[in-house]
Amino acid sequence: MGLSALIVTLIIGGIAGWLAGLIVKGFGFGLLGNIIVGIVGAFVASFLFPRIGLNIASGMIGAIIHATIGAVILLFLIKVIKRA
Repeated sequence: MGLSALIVTLIIGGIAGWLAGLIVKGFGFGLLGNIIVGIVGAFVASFLFPRIGLNIASGMIGAIIHATIGAVILLFLIKVIKRA
C-alpha cells in the first residue's frame, strides 16, 4: 500500500466514522476513533454485503457510503453490547 492509498483510506475512514457517529446518536470517538470505526466498518461491510448480494456504487462516494453503512452496523452492535 502506497502513501497515497493510505491517506485516502484514512480520509474515507474518518468521513465514514464521523457520519456513522452522527447517524448512531451518542457515539463519537474523536478523530482517531472515528477513523478506526470507519475502517473497521468498511471491513464489516465488505464481509457482509457480498453474502447478501448487495452491491453499492463504486468510486470515492461509493467507498464512503460502503464504509459508513458498515460503521453504523458496528456502532449499533457496540450499543447493543453495552446495554447488555
